[in-house]
Amino acid sequence: MNSPVLKAVGLQKRYGSRAALSGVSLEAAPGELIACIGPNGAGKTTLLSVLAGVISPDDGEVIRDGARIGWVPQRPALYGKLSVEDNVRLFAQLEQAADPDTAVATMLAQAGLADRAGDPVAELSAGNRQRVNIAAGVVAEPPVLLLDEPSASLDVGQREVLWQFIAELAARGTAVVYSTHIVEEAERHADRVLVLTEGRALFWGTVAELRERLNPGAGSFEQAFVSFLREQPR
Repeated sequence: MNSPVLKAVGLQKRYGSRAALSGVSLEAAPGELIACIGPNGAGKTTLLSVLAGVISPDDGEVIRDGARIGWVPQRPALYGKLSVEDNVRLFAQLEQAADPDTAVATMLAQAGLADRAGDPVAELSAGNRQRVNIAAGVVAEPPVLLLDEPSASLDVGQREVLWQFIAELAARGTAVVYSTHIVEEAERHADRVLVLTEGRALFWGTVAELRERLNPGAGSFEQAFVSFLREQPR
């Protein structure tokens, strides 16, 4: 595996008496897909926010080695009255892309949005809005992309299109770290998985290694994962 472009070591974050992160570590190499999974309140969004530099950890370290970070929060940061193209161009300019026009045209083509370039974002489906959201996050070609619940509001068909787009980004060398509450997305679309609960890391490793930790008699991957969480000490 290539050297990591993003590494987190022993991250700690507290909000009053509640520990949002307790010594969490991970790393991501170029082209690698990293899934962060766990129940609501596990610390997934806090972790991604720390990795993005949006909030600071109380302890621990995030090592980026100068790598720029593309950050796509769960709530789209788009302007509904502006066109698809104008939204992506705005982010290209904010991220100081060397050639914004070329970057925008390339990203719209890669995202499958070229035919919707002139449409106001407010008129798009949820799936297309999310693709615009991600396109805006990667238009300046950051080596690392952080996605918080990227498919949360999408139906099955929209999720498939979105994950194809994300897989293509990874295939071109982008390291992608994403959170999801849909366990099957981690099973299908991750090289390594971080399992969080109450701010603690229960597991860090490959999907195959996680399968070995789960009880195969518990049913589906999701059922076995839920059983695994229930077995953990509080």
